[in-house]
Amino acid sequence: MENHFDLAKLVQECKAHGITTGDWWGVREYRESNQFRMARNGKNGQHGLSNTHGVMVEVMIDGHVGYAATDNLSLGGMKWAFEKAHNGALSLGALSLHKFKNWESDIRPAHTGEYRSPMQRELSEFSAREASDYLMNISGELRKGTHVMESMAYMMLINTEICYISSNGSDWKQNFSIVTKDFSATAQKNGVVQKRSLGMQGHQVGVEGIHDFEGLKHCERLVKEVNELLDAPECPTDKRDLLLKPDQLYLQVHESIGHPLELDRILGDERNYAGWSFVSPEDFGHLKYGPDILNVTFDPTIPNEMASYGFDDNGVKATKEYLIKEGTLVAGIGGVESQQRSQLSGVSCARACSWNRPAMDRMANINIEPGESSLQEMISSCEKGILMETNRSWSIDDYRNKFQFGCEYARLIEDGQLGAVVKNPNYRGSTVAFWNGLTHVGNQDTFEVWGSPYCGKGEPNQVIRVGHAIPTCRFTDIEVFGGA
Repeated sequence: MENHFDLAKLVQECKAHGITTGDWWGVREYRESNQFRMARNGKNGQHGLSNTHGVMVEVMIDGHVGYAATDNLSLGGMKWAFEKAHNGALSLGALSLHKFKNWESDIRPAHTGEYRSPMQRELSEFSAREASDYLMNISGELRKGTHVMESMAYMMLINTEICYISSNGSDWKQNFSIVTKDFSATAQKNGVVQKRSLGMQGHQVGVEGIHDFEGLKHCERLVKEVNELLDAPECPTDKRDLLLKPDQLYLQVHESIGHPLELDRILGDERNYAGWSFVSPEDFGHLKYGPDILNVTFDPTIPNEMASYGFDDNGVKATKEYLIKEGTLVAGIGGVESQQRSQLSGVSCARACSWNRPAMDRMANINIEPGESSLQEMISSCEKGILMETNRSWSIDDYRNKFQFGCEYARLIEDGQLGAVVKNPNYRGSTVAFWNGLTHVGNQDTFEVWGSPYCGKGEPNQVIRVGHAIPTCRFTDIEVFGGA
């Protein structure tokens, strides 16, 4: 993404004119281009392009930090932002809500470096005509399926650049190239309507990632499966073993592990909007979240995963850390500010959705480490079970405890054999009981990297991108039921 703006030069001009103030200051530049394209039934559909560019200024005075954002990237705009952030820090100091200690060493440590998404071809090389032709071809193939009444293919091409400079020596930049996509076919027969989709996918890739995906092969599978669903019986209502493929399990991880482990949520910051958490500070180091085979990591270092990065938006270097190790809760999803407030272990996860939002505790890549079981082993050792794929619906309470999820497609398992297709499969449970029912964790062959561009949190709201790399897993004695 071409950028003629020079943050370092502007910051030097601010210093020369005496604009920079406070005991410490930091400036985070955020620039993004987002291209959205869709095709329906083999024809061009909705298209859109958005661009945004601005800076967030932070000023710390006596352990209190103020924020101000602007897209006026002149000396006048920066002077306004520094003054507003300065006054905000003074106001917070008068309230004495929390005074941060060791700011420059612990809260905003100095780092330099660069991160770039792994890619061979820039997204700018993928023309609007190529994108439209690709999506029309996909949706056209899906529409050819028997009984298919509507097909859809969409794609977002995202380029993001973040630069960060601080008074204590931080100077780093990150460039992200992200592609998200989904395809779907909706079919109808004898009054029955069913949908089969790819499931929203997002990765850090270049143009080569679009071509390597081989979308037409997925079209054949989706059409075959949506037609199977039209003639399939309802999912039974009973208790049985449940196998979840990564395209469903990633959302289960997101909702019942990711959100409840956010330290700011545990501290109560989200309780008037997104809710609280069943997890308490005393649970860390003690709560048995699952069996010994459950290992969950925060890992923003995996190539091509959607939320990989070199530094979080507070400038903390990104490292892989265990959140749940051998079933025991060991760390929360909290940046350095929440770590100091709570006195709990956290990770490099302070993230902002754009230049006009402050960073806060957010998921990045929240993954389940692969285990030792093959998919065939999980099926063949199951007497009575069901294999579910691709999320269709979800609901979870504001403590992230009781939940239910619906999937698009499922097959019954009887006496170790994969059997009949059933429609409208759902399951329900409560978080700790569900995860302690984990009996098998899939091996590397079942491991898939998924990501979503839509995770909302905060007031004002911030929608951010997250990644989840997940193997297929099996759970015992789970309540399943039918119904759309």
